[in-house]
Amino acid sequence: MDLHIDDFHKDVAAGLLRLYQAFPRKTALYVADLIGFEEPDEFGLPSPRHQSCLGALLWLAEEGYLRFESTISHEALDQAILSEQGFLRLSRTVPDQTPEQELPSSVRRVRSTLAWQLREALAQRDAERLVLLTRLIFEDPPLPGAT
Repeated sequence: MDLHIDDFHKDVAAGLLRLYQAFPRKTALYVADLIGFEEPDEFGLPSPRHQSCLGALLWLAEEGYLRFESTISHEALDQAILSEQGFLRLSRTVPDQTPEQELPSSVRRVRSTLAWQLREALAQRDAERLVLLTRLIFEDPPLPGAT
């Protein structure tokens, strides 16, 4: 089983959602805020889990989903912000996830976004749903029926 890939999906979702909530402001994106504090090893190096989370954030930047000005040691990305691609992916509608019709249209619109669905999957600790939703971030063509 590839548990590190499940952690990658969780880190991607948590990191992008943190930036989505701050958008359009730049913010420091701390690894410990995403995964909790991890004790460094006896040499003061970050734990493998900490390094993996930071690696996922750096990979997102390399792939164009976010931008940042610098790193704060191994602790954070400083002045991080979603790129246009990251913002558009998170704010698009996820098909077949449309909430109840009796809600106001503005609430239905927000709840049908990928960002909302990711936030719900994280809150419910639904790993399978989180993996499926996170994969939607990386799909090149727009989703059928997505806006």
